[in-house]
Amino acid sequence: MNDEIKPAAQPATPVKTAAPAGNMDRRRFLSWFGVAWVTFAAATTGALSIVLRFLFPNVVFEPPTSFKAGFPSEYDVGVVDERWKEKFGVWMVKTAEGIYALSTTCTHLGCTPNWLGAENKFKCPCHGSGFYKTGINFEGPAPRPLERYRISLAEDGQILIDKSKKFQQEKGEWNNSESLLAV
Repeated sequence: MNDEIKPAAQPATPVKTAAPAGNMDRRRFLSWFGVAWVTFAAATTGALSIVLRFLFPNVVFEPPTSFKAGFPSEYDVGVVDERWKEKFGVWMVKTAEGIYALSTTCTHLGCTPNWLGAENKFKCPCHGSGFYKTGINFEGPAPRPLERYRISLAEDGQILIDKSKKFQQEKGEWNNSESLLAV
């Protein structure tokens, strides 16, 4: 007889085998399935937001084209008044002949010039165009003078500026009675 002691049989441990290349386990499938749904939901939400945007009108909040600029007595002769520059884009100038409203838009590329009281001129900071107090261009690349707006007296005696009507000097429109308010 063989007196050898045989070791006790070890329990067999399961060996994990990789899934074949064509198969996918449940966890991996659910992970990809979740990614696909999130991508689909994001794309659908984006497309729906673009479609819904067309249901709402475009509203532009711009200042009105006409406004009251106070009484003629509030303006001094020979002074460029800048109180309407920021809100309405207008300079008011009172001369011995009357009052006119100049546009604050440079005729070169549309920048806003600054009034330089010490030099008695408007100077565009973008490209150096210079304009006299009358709005006539005299230096820089601006091709023409500043535009004037329609100016009249309202029923209550205040100055009424209408920015929808512009007058250009090179077309001879500054001779129009609506471009200068005689006071």
